[in-house]
Amino acid sequence: MNVFGLTGERLALFTLAALLLALTPGPVWLYLISRTLAQGRRAGYFSMFGVAAGLAVHVLLAAFGLTVVLLAIPFAFDAIRIAGAAYLLWLALATVRSGGVFETSPLPPAAPRVLLRQAFVAALLNPKVAVFYLSLFPQFIDPAHGSVLAQSLALGAIQLATAAIVDLSLVTVAGFLAAWFAGRPLWLRMQRWFLGSAFGVLAVWLALTPRQTATTT
Repeated sequence: MNVFGLTGERLALFTLAALLLALTPGPVWLYLISRTLAQGRRAGYFSMFGVAAGLAVHVLLAAFGLTVVLLAIPFAFDAIRIAGAAYLLWLALATVRSGGVFETSPLPPAAPRVLLRQAFVAALLNPKVAVFYLSLFPQFIDPAHGSVLAQSLALGAIQLATAAIVDLSLVTVAGFLAAWFAGRPLWLRMQRWFLGSAFGVLAVWLALTPRQTATTT
């Protein structure tokens, strides 16, 4: 299978990376759980849509940004890829060292449009999302096999779909998950080590994978 120049192997590996990212507890998890517990699942679903919209903007910015960079300075793509692999290694370390358990905070009720806006702005203004996309996309894109823009958008669509599925599940069972995580800090530590190790292995493997050189998209 080949989609916009992306082989089935690359698509499968990227889907795994996207799933690991979506399963990593972070601000989005805490916000969605807090909002759901404070105002119900309907509010959680609206917040989830807002987060997805914010992530979609980051995907578009990363896709067009990488395309512009490659057109202007072809050899810069490898530099971005190497820097991205280094960032993934740092992310692996940060995941292992992160602490704390799920402690939700009370949130005041809000109208659906406010929920959408708050979640959208929160996702849009999170610089870590932009850095992650710019770090991860070049690891899987091969300019020699097609349009960088098309490949980036395809990867972005996979990531958004994966995140949406995980967030939907999270909101649906938010109350249970919050109580389960809070009572099992050992599981959280094990999860951090597992996810951190997975990110580290992924970063090293991608950094060492040879690529073809191309000057066109």
